[in-house]
Amino acid sequence: MPPAEIRFLDYPANKPKVVGYTAKWKEDSFEYIHTQRTFEYNDNDTPLLKKLETICLQTWNTLGLRGYVRVDFRIDPDGNPLILEVNTNPCISPDSGFVAACKHAGLSNAQMIERIIEDAFRK
Repeated sequence: MPPAEIRFLDYPANKPKVVGYTAKWKEDSFEYIHTQRTFEYNDNDTPLLKKLETICLQTWNTLGLRGYVRVDFRIDPDGNPLILEVNTNPCISPDSGFVAACKHAGLSNAQMIERIIEDAFRK
């Protein structure tokens, strides 16, 4: 799936940049309003995106993963990706990051579910 970036817009310097419960579910909160997902990148991002893809594939193989997963990263000030978590059962609610990535890749909800089911039976 295509990588998404979470942008923390207009966050005060002392406010933690975390996508927690409030940012995900409380539509009237500062965190929800000022936390934006994007799939838009420029040419300067290509080396980082390739590095993220490589790390995701290495993680998939090293952990022996199957089915569908989401690998979350933080990028340090020097541009180095750090794995934050490997989510082996990402949320598939209509406004979730996994569903947004599938839609961005051109998959309908039905196609997404079909692929999840098919992958569950692969060995």
